[in-house]
Amino acid sequence: MQGYLRSDGRKGIRNVVAVIYTVECSHHVATRIAAGLEDDVHVIGFGGCYPNDYAAMMLERLATHPNVGAVLIVSLGCEGFDRAELARRVAHTGRPVHTLVVQQEGGTRATIEAGRAWVTAAREQIRSVARVPISLGDLVVGTICGGSDSTSGITANPAVGIAFDRMAAAGATVIFEETGELIGCEYRMAERAVTPELGQELIAAVQKAEAYYKVLGHGSFAAGNAEGGLTTIEEKSLGAYAKSGHGPIVGVVKPGDIPAHPGCYLLDVIPDGEVRWGFPNINDNAEAAELMACGAHLILFTTGRGSVVGSAIAPIVKVCANPETYDRMADDMDVNAGRVIRGLGTLAEVGDEIIALVREVADGRQTASEQMGHQEFVLTYKSFDPVGPACLPLVQVASGTAAG
Repeated sequence: MQGYLRSDGRKGIRNVVAVIYTVECSHHVATRIAAGLEDDVHVIGFGGCYPNDYAAMMLERLATHPNVGAVLIVSLGCEGFDRAELARRVAHTGRPVHTLVVQQEGGTRATIEAGRAWVTAAREQIRSVARVPISLGDLVVGTICGGSDSTSGITANPAVGIAFDRMAAAGATVIFEETGELIGCEYRMAERAVTPELGQELIAAVQKAEAYYKVLGHGSFAAGNAEGGLTTIEEKSLGAYAKSGHGPIVGVVKPGDIPAHPGCYLLDVIPDGEVRWGFPNINDNAEAAELMACGAHLILFTTGRGSVVGSAIAPIVKVCANPETYDRMADDMDVNAGRVIRGLGTLAEVGDEIIALVREVADGRQTASEQMGHQEFVLTYKSFDPVGPACLPLVQVASGTAAG
């Protein structure tokens, strides 16, 4: 496998130009700048006008993601987002970066023309980024599920769990999340924690999710799940939990925390403090963005009923749980885990196939969603407190301090 070496020592598996809008009012201009260019120009951004530390952190992490080679910032001009600070942080990494302000450039048409010219030049410039060998130990792999049905927990999810265990054993960093779909599994996770203190943090993360959803009157069990044969949130939680595997859990991170050690991590996606920003994750792409902000190079997406979404910046690998769904939607899927139901393979074999595909995607093979041109992205308002030392026991051991 060959990757792109970045100034912080991380290695990317893609070399995209990120076109970032800093308010919804510049979203259209950013989209038109990228329109018609190659698949290596991706649009991401934040729609809110009111400033938010979480959104600023997320865009900084994504703009300096190892899969990103250059950044164009597109601002309207009067929003609250600190575009100058974002540009400064990107420039510090050595990446080409440029800012266009619509109100200063002369409006929509002039900004689009200037943006397309800059992106075209930047694409040529970043082709000279050094290519270096990469291994599984260099990769951060995330997982999410969407469109779950009664097959998800018996094929795709446990197959990803097998792949997670094997990749972590090979030195990779793997991250699972969806704490709102882990209710009832928190004590099982705690048993896998590398320290008792971390076990308590895992329990607390799930209990926070449960309390948050109770206040909202909202949960992670949807009508589509019931139509697909799932009966309760407990049943769905067991399936979601299976994606994490059976190996040791070495830490809890929050969006934007980049794990310093390999192993398996839980990503806590539920905002801290009182409920004030609405639903913690409004769709699968909001979760994908948070995994990417933690450095995920690619994401394993399990689905039973079928999902067609992809992602900007990090490739999405679709692992289909239901063989009938795969038959209908093969063009959108990468792995047919549902063949286990038909007696055409084992979970271990599907796990091996997933790892082989991770290697191929890391080496440049396009996933189905990439081939279809999917680059969905969602970023909303949230608020988080920093993780405590008990959440990262390996960091504490390395630094010679005790967790607590």
